[in-house]
This record gives sequence, structure tokens and C-alpha cells, in this order.
Amino acid sequence: QVQLVESGGGLVQPGGSLRLSCAASRSIFSIYAMGWYRQAPGKQRELVASIFSGGSTNYADSVKGRFTISRDNAKNTVYLQMNSLKPEDTAVYYCHARLLRGTTYNDYWGQGTQVTVSS
Repeated sequence: QVQLVESGGGLVQPGGSLRLSCAASRSIFSIYAMGWYRQAPGKQRELVASIFSGGSTNYADSVKGRFTISRDNAKNTVYLQMNSLKPEDTAVYYCHARLLRGTTYNDYWGQGTQVTVSS
């Protein structure tokens, strides 16, 4: 199991930047995948970015070139650097971890952090 705690959300003007952090309760070195999802009011939760244990990353088309996901195994933390923020990036951002267990897996979620992009 793993507990995830997000931080770093807030209010920012369009074009601004924020960095989200996700602190895990255990070592993330061997966690198969960690990532960020977001959910805007009235919309489904969607993948923003993910990073795998081997270091590869995956991004939603809407954030490519603007957001960067990274992980610090020594600090058991995953980050999401968000630049050139747009009003449509406004959402609750959730940290996610997928732990493999043989042929199946378990998903874990943080409590979410609000990001609001507005002038």
C-alpha cells in the first residue's frame, strides 16, 4: 500500500506557473507507475501525465510542451511542473500510483489539490 499527499495547488494567472508535489508514504523506487490526473467540474477525470519506474513518461496532448513530470526517488516524491497555464487547466489535480501485484495491480489516489487559472 501507499498513501499519497499532494501540495502546491493554488490560484495563478494565465501564463503563470505552478509546481505540484506528491509525497508518498513509502519508497517509490519500485512503483510501476505514478502520475497526475485532473478533474474539472462536470467533466470526467483525465490523465495529465505519468512516469514509469524505468523513467519513461507519458503526457496528455493538451499539456505536451507545457507540463513536465519528474520523480525524486530519494525523497519519495513526484512533481508536476506546470508552465504557460491556461484557464482550461483549472481542475482538481490528483496524484496516482499503480502498484503491480503479479498479474494484477492496485491503484492509489491522493486527496487532490485545487488549481485555478484565472485573471
